[in-house]
Amino acid sequence: MLEHRDRAHVENRIRAGVLEQGTVDLLGEAGVDSRLRREGLVHHGIELALDGVRQRVDLTELTGGKSVTVYGQTEVVRDLIAARRAVDAPLLFEVDALRIHDFDSAAPRISYQHNGAARELVCDFIAGCDGFHGVCRPSIAAGALTVYERVYPFAWLGILAETAPPADELIYARHRRGFALYSMRSPTRARCYLQCSPDEDLALWPDERVWQELQLRLGDDGARLLKPGRVLDKSVTPMRSFVAEPMRFGRLFLVGDAAHIVPPTGAKGLNLAAADVHYLAEALLAFYRNDDASALDNYSAKALARVWKAQRFSWWMTSLLHNFADASAFDERVRNAELQYVLSSRAALTALAENYVGLPF
Repeated sequence: MLEHRDRAHVENRIRAGVLEQGTVDLLGEAGVDSRLRREGLVHHGIELALDGVRQRVDLTELTGGKSVTVYGQTEVVRDLIAARRAVDAPLLFEVDALRIHDFDSAAPRISYQHNGAARELVCDFIAGCDGFHGVCRPSIAAGALTVYERVYPFAWLGILAETAPPADELIYARHRRGFALYSMRSPTRARCYLQCSPDEDLALWPDERVWQELQLRLGDDGARLLKPGRVLDKSVTPMRSFVAEPMRFGRLFLVGDAAHIVPPTGAKGLNLAAADVHYLAEALLAFYRNDDASALDNYSAKALARVWKAQRFSWWMTSLLHNFADASAFDERVRNAELQYVLSSRAALTALAENYVGLPF
């Protein structure tokens, strides 16, 4: 396992925090869920709010017993690194000048530098888990990839703060001033987001203004429910939908953000990566145990089928809950009507719940 960043950076960067039921089960199968089971916050529902009026969606009741777990991606990464090091398996940080070669042959190679020395790794397969800005996808020949992309005209201004979240479960709020999400990392740390422009200047958002806007978009009781606390992190997250097809090229397999990006509204990014890992791991086990390459051959099609369903849900949630600057009055009324319909229809709520807790791997 080769990682460009240093260990401290990888273990401390702030990322997503809602794990689908399937992701939790997968971490359990891998034996890396002891801290997750102890510290994770199991949520059986979410709340949807329209201009301050909130309604709870009972995920567990609507899906026959499923739930989601709030446990930061930062913590998942720490657990995985600890498990890898516990078995003394190779895991190199601060790798430079990484390049992949001959992945269309039976002996792909990875060249890189580590501790100032040039090295080369000859392997059976390469799993490109190196993110949207990594080297694996750009190494594929021009014209071999088909890319589908949508860039949204807004972003999220997010904070991590030392304060109790306003509710025990996540609140997704559509407000005339813009979308807001009220989440958490623990009972004493809130993770909150505001819809903003993609080029938002954080200097124009002192902590006091952020808290005021978060309280306002929460509704009439926002100031009572959400108390300002020390802000530990503040950032702007752009919003895009992205898929690169296929996800296999010879013996190179694209995994996670290297192949697809979703808007964070539906909490699918980390969970899609976990599904990719599940499909690829099962395929590699079949290859090495049974000399069966059929699952490897089907990896891309199987992963993409789930990716596009998650893209649809994330696009729908994003479109439903955010304000679009170019939307007409008609568009806004239709969007409000759709949210009102979702909140009043058991069938619509069931579809939302099934997608939110995660479709089967």
